Amino acid sequence: MRRELWAGYAMVALFILLSLLLKNYEFVGYALILVPFLLLIHWTDKWFNYKPIALWGLIVWMLLHLLGGLLVLGDTRLYDFILIPLIGEPYLILKYDQFVHVYCYVVMALLLGSVVTHTARKNASPWAIGTLIALAAAGIGSINEIIEFAMVVILNNQGVGGYTNTAIDIVANFIGGIAGAIIFLKMKR
Repeated sequence: MRRELWAGYAMVALFILLSLLLKNYEFVGYALILVPFLLLIHWTDKWFNYKPIALWGLIVWMLLHLLGGLLVLGDTRLYDFILIPLIGEPYLILKYDQFVHVYCYVVMALLLGSVVTHTARKNASPWAIGTLIALAAAGIGSINEIIEFAMVVILNNQGVGGYTNTAIDIVANFIGGIAGAIIFLKMKR
């Protein structure tokens, strides 16, 4: 097994343990959802041979996600921390949360790029491949937002924010998917 995958499993175990110790059951749920995702990446790697940069990017994303949900700076959870005050209330852009969403979907696009190029025709247009990668990453981003909504409903907790937060997350996911598709295509050259 690739060391990147070992690191991923270790990161998920750490994520679960810290979430339990801190009694952050919302993030226990998120960590448990990462297990089948990581197993899927592990299982499909033999066909798609994911690029090491994509797998290490996934590990870094898991660390950023872990820190974002569990680390508190003063009275502010890291996910709510404003990195650069570009736009104020009610949007609060650019928060750590938005940065992590963009980063995550760059990584998703890099992973999906291996899948798309493996299954695409040899003469497929780079534009078609890039569009498919970006849209697939956005689709996974939608699943992520559904999972966040389910956690809010199941735990009766508004930790991830409301409608505005969800809408900004969807935009950040799509921006990350587009950026990741562009990076993947440039790496192929």
